[in-house]
Amino acid sequence: MRFLHTMVRVSDLDDSLEFYCKGLGLQEIHRMDSEEGRFTLVYLVSPDDLRESGYTGKERPLPPGLPLVELTYNWDREEYTGGRNFGHLAFQVQDVYAVCAFLQSMGVPINRPPRDGRMAFVRSPDGISIELLQAGEAQEPEEPWASMENTGSW
Repeated sequence: MRFLHTMVRVSDLDDSLEFYCKGLGLQEIHRMDSEEGRFTLVYLVSPDDLRESGYTGKERPLPPGLPLVELTYNWDREEYTGGRNFGHLAFQVQDVYAVCAFLQSMGVPINRPPRDGRMAFVRSPDGISIELLQAGEAQEPEEPWASMENTGSW
């Protein structure tokens, strides 16, 4: 068995791409529109995973084992609920404080701040919980994160 991707249904493709690509730094690797099915699929990858895979972006199928996030945008408006029962997506980051500060500057609430210098949680525009984990050892606790309270749920 081989892991392929995690699929997340999104209600606004542009908002979601801004969050995942600009906010988290993922990059679009493949897109498919289905006129018949009335949906768009957008596959995203971490630049670090892409670099390590040696994939150039032109080969099909995508290389096995390349972890992907599939954004599914259904053209006919539908409200999605229950994002919390999905669980969460987890990404390792080089500087959890910098990523949280950048997301916060984009207006993304930090639901579980990285008080411990190791882990934070935010939510996508569609309410999907995203875990951010510091690569390597935890950073030394620092403000404003060390004393920041949790907000909402994750």
